[in-house]
Amino acid sequence: MFALQGLIVALLVVAAALALVLQAQRDSTQNARDRSLVAAESFAHAPGIVEALKSPDPTAVLQPQAEGARRASGVDFIAVMSTDGIRYTDSEPELIGKRAAGDIERAAAGESFTEVFEGAPNDAVRAIAPVFDTDGSVVGLVSSGIEVENVADAVDRQLPILFGAAAGALVLATAGSALVNRRLRRQTHGLGPAEMTRMYEHQDAVLHAVREGVLIVGADHRLLLVNDEARRLLELPEGAEGRHVRELGLDEDTAELLASGRAATDEVRLAGDRLLAVNVRPTAPFGRPGSVATLRDSTELRALAGRAEAAQRRLRLLYEAGVRIGTTLDVARTAEELAEIAVPRFADFVTVELLDPVLRGEEPSGAYTEMRRTAIRGIREDSPLQPVGDLIRFLVPTTPMAAALTGGHAVLVTDLSVAAGWRAQDPEGAEQALDYGFHSLVAAPLQARGVILGMANFWRAEHPEPFAEDDVSVAEELAARAAVAIDNARRYTREHTMAVTLQRSLLPRTLPEQDALEVAHRYLPALAGVGGDWFDVIPLPGARVALVVGDVVGHGLHAAATMGRLRTAVHNFSTLDLPPEELLGHLDELVVRIDRDEASRDSDGIAGATCLYAIYDPVSGCCAVARAGHPGPALVHPDGSVAFPDVPACLPLGVGGMPFESAELLLPEASRLVLFTDGLVEDRARDIDTGLGLLRGALARPGRSPEETCTDVLEAVLSPHPGDDVALLVARTRRLEAGQVADWDVPADPAAVSRVRAEASRQLADWALDDIAFTAELVLSELLTNAIRYGAEPIHVRFIRDGSLICEVSDGSSTAPHLRYAATTDEGGRGLFLVAQLTERWGTRYTERGKVIWSEQPLTAGAGEAAIPVPVLDDLAW
Repeated sequence: MFALQGLIVALLVVAAALALVLQAQRDSTQNARDRSLVAAESFAHAPGIVEALKSPDPTAVLQPQAEGARRASGVDFIAVMSTDGIRYTDSEPELIGKRAAGDIERAAAGESFTEVFEGAPNDAVRAIAPVFDTDGSVVGLVSSGIEVENVADAVDRQLPILFGAAAGALVLATAGSALVNRRLRRQTHGLGPAEMTRMYEHQDAVLHAVREGVLIVGADHRLLLVNDEARRLLELPEGAEGRHVRELGLDEDTAELLASGRAATDEVRLAGDRLLAVNVRPTAPFGRPGSVATLRDSTELRALAGRAEAAQRRLRLLYEAGVRIGTTLDVARTAEELAEIAVPRFADFVTVELLDPVLRGEEPSGAYTEMRRTAIRGIREDSPLQPVGDLIRFLVPTTPMAAALTGGHAVLVTDLSVAAGWRAQDPEGAEQALDYGFHSLVAAPLQARGVILGMANFWRAEHPEPFAEDDVSVAEELAARAAVAIDNARRYTREHTMAVTLQRSLLPRTLPEQDALEVAHRYLPALAGVGGDWFDVIPLPGARVALVVGDVVGHGLHAAATMGRLRTAVHNFSTLDLPPEELLGHLDELVVRIDRDEASRDSDGIAGATCLYAIYDPVSGCCAVARAGHPGPALVHPDGSVAFPDVPACLPLGVGGMPFESAELLLPEASRLVLFTDGLVEDRARDIDTGLGLLRGALARPGRSPEETCTDVLEAVLSPHPGDDVALLVARTRRLEAGQVADWDVPADPAAVSRVRAEASRQLADWALDDIAFTAELVLSELLTNAIRYGAEPIHVRFIRDGSLICEVSDGSSTAPHLRYAATTDEGGRGLFLVAQLTERWGTRYTERGKVIWSEQPLTAGAGEAAIPVPVLDDLAW
């Protein structure tokens, strides 16, 4: 770049020097012309020149004068000639008398002129002037001039000066170019011409092609640069650059902002009918002090922002619909959630109709022309729409609802006043709706898995704008999400109904009659699904009663079915009259087998169960309790004090391999034993200690019956939305009076049978049981005789008078008797058969030190007893 600039400078200097030389030469020639002309005319008009020419010897008069004038004027020659060119005088005397060459006739004609003469005697720049007589006639000619070589000498004398000046100019120009080039490189940061050109091209392209106004204002508040978009937005006049911003015709606020130079971000300013978003930033330290401002037309941006905001509202509505629709597995509630989410953000009123089978949890069937209004929601409560529960019919096929059901997609009606099918369906109702203000509708079918479940109708009344095409897709999306949730709720309702039916069929419908306990119970299935909780009251021999509360882990049909199996197993095991810990041991083995069988079928298995088993004896007031992973019982004393007895905590059922332990509790009469499942005291919103504290507070009320206690507990402890099912069993104890029990110790001597039989007869008489005395004595005699013969000491007899007469004979032997049919020729083997025939029931239970044979018979004689022959047998099968 510098070399190019130096070459250009050198060429310019050479051209300038050449021009100066030529100019000097021309100036010298012109100067010679002027001097020659002045000298010739001056001598031609000199006094006495005419008289000298008319004298007899003009040369003698004029030669000295001409030489003097030549020397005075500095020309090379002055010659006086006749009109025909004959020289009278000349600087060279040998030329006098000779005729001069050149254009003599022109001067003889009276014209003065100059010329560059080339010829003898020398090339010269000369001038010829006529000499006029008084009458104006030309009487002679005067020629004056400077030789050409003398003119060239003058030019040569100027050449050193010219060349010196040229050389100095060249040096100065080169140095200046170097300085300028250095400064330019520093200012352009080393960018070359190509880069600078490309940069300025890009700058112009950006400034004039971008859809954003750009202005640069200097520190003196004058406009330095403005692009085309800024001119359009601000309507700036031509020649705006260089003018003060307050002189551009802008509104006061915009002019003040541009003149202030302060930073601004998206400040809205009025420019004509436009609203401009203005951003201002200082140019320092990136350039000279000033500021740069950018302008955006927010009028268009607002339109775009409005559409974007509407789309964002729709997306937010659909997102909330996905979150809020289907929060419960209730069909009607899900329909209400659809109506709630759409009002008022999407529609002013929403109605939802479902098929009756869907509401019952069944598969949709039948015609779609009749549906049950399930939900209605609006911005006001006084709408003329049919209420919830009404049967809605779509009989006219041209109604929007019928068209939506037939086509399987939403139908838009922008103007209900011209919807002929809708008005024909119910003319009176349509007029009321139009008078109320309904003007637009979107009817969308509720469809899941290709099956129609119902209809959702979105109405507008208060909102002035009708539904548009964009709203149809929103309505379809809302309906689709609600349909899936309703279908899930329908399926759950069906399964829940089946599970509840199964569970209620497996739970005890009525409690058995017994006199040891006054019992009340409650069972509440979980809202999330049927569980495996159960309870039971099982009468046992000896007026005793077994209380059972259990819980199978999980929910649903599987848990309910498993609960039924375990409840049946508990009944079966209880017939063996086992202690609580042994019964739980057998139940644990059963659960392990069930789990193993379920696992072999690729099922998830039971995953465990819990159980609490208690046996209460009203004679002693003792209660044996054992639990397998289950919460312990609560004991409410007659004075209202509440305790949670320490019952050994054992592993849940199904774990296997560990023994179970029981605890003996002495229960005062009229105390309340409370058994419950963990769903009562445990909840996601609180820990078990809090639940137990609430339970203690609800139970600490003396004098409450079991029914009242159940009510108190559920009101105080139960969560509003329990996540698990709840089983509650409250039993108030009773004690048998001493006069209701009679017992005798019997030695191992057959002779003692008659004595005990006599004492028993007297006791039966005291109890006024003479009607059954003979049968009771016979049963006692048979059981006691066999205990003496086949058993071991100690032998003990006990009579209990309760709802029936209970006869118990215990001994120290663990040999089990069994009932058999004796042949006609057998001498024995009929004893247990007779006992079974004469009593309601009989059985054997084992104790730690032997066994007890017991029997029960009614307190009044039955017809069956008299029909049975009573043989006297001394030996019965044992």
